[in-house]
Amino acid sequence: MSLLPHLTRYTHSAEQPVTGSAIWLHGLGASGHDFEPLVPELGIKANVRFIFPHAPNQPVTINMGMVMPSWYDIYSLGEIREVNQAQVADSVQAIRALIEHEHAQGVPYENIVLAGFSQGGAIALQTALHFEHQLAGVMALSTYIFDPDRVPAALDSANRETSFLVQHGTEDPVVPFSLGKRSQIALKRAGYKVEWQSFAMQHEVCFAQLREIAVWMQARWQA
Repeated sequence: MSLLPHLTRYTHSAEQPVTGSAIWLHGLGASGHDFEPLVPELGIKANVRFIFPHAPNQPVTINMGMVMPSWYDIYSLGEIREVNQAQVADSVQAIRALIEHEHAQGVPYENIVLAGFSQGGAIALQTALHFEHQLAGVMALSTYIFDPDRVPAALDSANRETSFLVQHGTEDPVVPFSLGKRSQIALKRAGYKVEWQSFAMQHEVCFAQLREIAVWMQARWQA
């Protein structure tokens, strides 16, 4: 699966050298444009390129087989989501290609943030946990780990020192709060550096959360 060309934007002049990149994945049924309006609200000081890829259109079983933007098919809901693992692997490979594309443009791996919401967050986590180079940070919003009992040990990971920001709404009716909390616990148990934050919200991004994201993201390019 190829995601190039993809949507990009800068926080500052395109003529200035890019010092960092953020690859931000949308949720089920949305598009790469979903989170683009949030970039000005973050107030990032560095000249960072934001990449918002679009998931392919494909049938989704839990939505009566309707074709929609989806990083992978979901067969059933529950504490452990039953998903199309081949499509997960394809999406991970596509995001890895985006990371490599940014690196080829001169952005060090350690200056690349990987972020995602819901389905996109699951792919961001899956990619980061198996990536061979240290990233600047991983942001997982209202999402889950596919198999929290089999998270790779941080000692064996290039991202053992990477900051993981995990946020979830306490009233989320789509991805239950318990899934987000369980994922956070699994990451901590495996030895990763996790910053966990919860908000009184549903399956969304709220203003208070956005302030925390801005602080966390800015810190990634100041280290």
